[in-house]
Amino acid sequence: MTEDPTAAAVREALWLALHLAAPPLLAMLAIGLVVSVLQAVTQIQEASLAFLPKLLVMAVVLLVLGPGMIVAMQGYAALLFDRIVALGGAPR
Repeated sequence: MTEDPTAAAVREALWLALHLAAPPLLAMLAIGLVVSVLQAVTQIQEASLAFLPKLLVMAVVLLVLGPGMIVAMQGYAALLFDRIVALGGAPR
């Protein structure tokens, strides 16, 4: 029995979203943990100390990994368009 093309597209979209979101989220988790430990050790409870490092790390992660993310999304979009044309035929 063959798999429904819509279900396959949704499954692939969720996997792509997971693969694209994992590096920035893990970087934010790591820097948040480091800042929290630093604040607990030094007893400095400054809100900007928790926010600014996360902002800088996110900017660096997106600058480094952003082009690869865009290529992955473009590849998935091209695959979807190819499947749409294959399923419905070429427009006239």
